[in-house]
Amino acid sequence: MTTTLAPTLSARLSLTPKTTLAGLLDGAWWPHSRDLAAELPPLVDALERRYGRITRVTVNPIRWPVVPHKVAFPGHTVHVGWFTEQDPDKMILLSYSVGRCDLLVIPPETEPAAAARLMTAAAVPGSVLAAGVLMSDEAATGRRMRDARSSEDAWETDGGASPPPLRHPVVGARMIAMPGIPRR
Repeated sequence: MTTTLAPTLSARLSLTPKTTLAGLLDGAWWPHSRDLAAELPPLVDALERRYGRITRVTVNPIRWPVVPHKVAFPGHTVHVGWFTEQDPDKMILLSYSVGRCDLLVIPPETEPAAAARLMTAAAVPGSVLAAGVLMSDEAATGRRMRDARSSEDAWETDGGASPPPLRHPVVGARMIAMPGIPRR
């Protein structure tokens, strides 16, 4: 009986275009779950076309409940290491031929619109924004958007009432009502 180790999920991946501009990140990855053993095969499969054979992966264990030591692929094994000093929102992949690929890791529970913004921001060539900075910027953007939506919802449920009109429109000094003088 032969077992095939074909990836079952597609990798949601955004990479920087090939350019001479070097940035802190080479793109972003949005996994479907926090199961690193299940998520790595489609990611490595997608990256090997561009970076060559991936041999090692490093992560911060804060974001991954289980970090396997090795993940088997057709024809080779990828060794997985973890470092608590590494940015928790970043994954580093090492290959024989190209060297290193640093990816922003977007949490699987992220809303699609936020994930799209993060994937776009992480793939900007020459960007000097670190993974943690991108994540905190997106968290602030998400809070502002939720606040704006809740204000708009309150406006809609409140009937969208506008302030009451002024009793005496003020256009010039002659329009001000004087006590004891009847208005025309």
